[in-house]
This record gives sequence, structure tokens and C-alpha cells, in this order.
Amino acid sequence: MRGAALLLVLWLLALLTALVGGFALAARTEAMQSQVLVRGLVAQNAARAGLEYALTRVDAEDARRQWRPDGSARTWRYADADVTVKIVDENGKVDINQADLTLLTELLRVLGSSQAEAARLAAAIVDWRDLDSLTQVAGGGEDADYASAGRPYGAKDAEFEGIAELEQVLGFTPALYASIEPHVTVYSGMARPEPAFASAQVLDAMGMDGAAVVAQRGNIDPLTGLPRPGGPGGVPLVGSRSGTYSIDSRARLADGRESVLRGVVRVGGNAVPGMAYTALRWEEGASPR
Repeated sequence: MRGAALLLVLWLLALLTALVGGFALAARTEAMQSQVLVRGLVAQNAARAGLEYALTRVDAEDARRQWRPDGSARTWRYADADVTVKIVDENGKVDINQADLTLLTELLRVLGSSQAEAARLAAAIVDWRDLDSLTQVAGGGEDADYASAGRPYGAKDAEFEGIAELEQVLGFTPALYASIEPHVTVYSGMARPEPAFASAQVLDAMGMDGAAVVAQRGNIDPLTGLPRPGGPGGVPLVGSRSGTYSIDSRARLADGRESVLRGVVRVGGNAVPGMAYTALRWEEGASPR
């Protein structure tokens, strides 16, 4: 009997040890999961703070403190996060509702398409937005072309509501869309972008020396906070701002955790009550390390 009792006690001790160990492991796992979630939220809020801070700097009264909305990378320290922000005025991008066939073709060519492919894709963009059913000379894409390609929809025959619609345009692939997405907009309403804010690729598409213009824009007069005059070929280095900006804010914590926030926002006007801006596009995500 004593042997059986001892054996029972040993089994109970083993069971209790296993239970305690299981509870400890579960508690540790939950604590680690909570830490991951908390750190993710910290990084996400730091990226949001970067966007908010960029909007205060882009409209700073003192030009020497302004962040010019030309895509230059700006660094900022927020709590324990290193934040890198890029802000671009939408006036510096190619408006796919307003740009002509030549500018669209040149942009696609600069981004890596052959001349023939660039012309065909640009024509497809124009066919998507125009009201008629006539296919562009370079190829383009009207309803019959979409049907032949097995697409269950035809050309929209109306303006683009967002740049993501480009993915539906005949001939566009995910890779093509990814290459053109940073350089186009539907918010400027301008036939040609403002050189003061345009990327080197857009400037090249406009027939300018993009690299030279971007370099000159970075030559800032410390007394005025503005680019020194005398841009290559007389290109204006100061432009009219739209108040609508693309902002890319990336926060990195000390432990390597990162969060990215990409948005298009419009300041002033009919902003949401309690907000200084209206979000027109909003993408965010964290990448745990």
C-alpha cells in the first residue's frame, strides 16, 4: 500500500509540474505576443506622428524651416523612433486625367518601357478616360479590345477616380503599375506638372534634365531657405503648392521594428471636423523584426 501511495504522489507531482509548466509557457507566450502588439502600435503611432509633423513643417511661415514638398527625404527623431518622411506636392506628378498622349508616353518610356509599348500603354490610358469609342492610333484599348483580351469589362469612358484604376487598363501589369505609381496623380488637375516638385523621372519625361534640376533644387540659400535661382535651362525651382500632398512616413524603433504609413492628404478646405486635413488615400502596415 505504501508503495502504491508513493507512486500516486509521484504521479500527482509530475502532473502538477506539467500543469504549472504549461501555464508558465502560456503566460510567457501571451506576454511576448502582447509585447509584439504594443511595439507594433508604438511604431505605427510614430509613423503617424511623422505624417502629422510633416504637415506642420511644409507650411511653416519661416521658409528656412519649411520642408519643401519635392520628395526629399527628411529625418526626425520621435521618442525612441527614427522617422524618415518624404512629402510630395501632387502638383509635381503627372495627372492621368489631364496629361496628353505625348507626356504619358514619355513617362512610361523613361520608366523602362520600349517606345512602342509606352505609346500603346499611353493610348490605353487615354482610351480609358475619353468618352468616345475610337481606338488611338498607337493601339489603345476600347471595349472590343478588352473583350478580345478576355476582360469582362470595357474602357471606363470616364475620368480615373484613383490611380489604382491603372491596374485595370489594358496592358498594365503589377510591375508596370508599381513603377508608375509614385509619379502619377488624379488630384492636380494640371496638364503639366510643376517642375519645382516633380521627380527626376517626371522632369525627364517633360524634356528636362531631371537629375540636374533635382540637384539644383537642393542648393538652398541659408538666408532665404529657398533654392538658389538659376535652374538648368531656366526651369522654375519654386512652384505653386496645391495643398494636397503624398506623404511616405517610415518609423524604425530601437529594436528594429518598423512601420510604414503612405497617404495622400488635403489640408484645409472641408477637412473632417477636428482634423487639419482630409485623407484621400491611406495605407499603413508594420513589419515586425
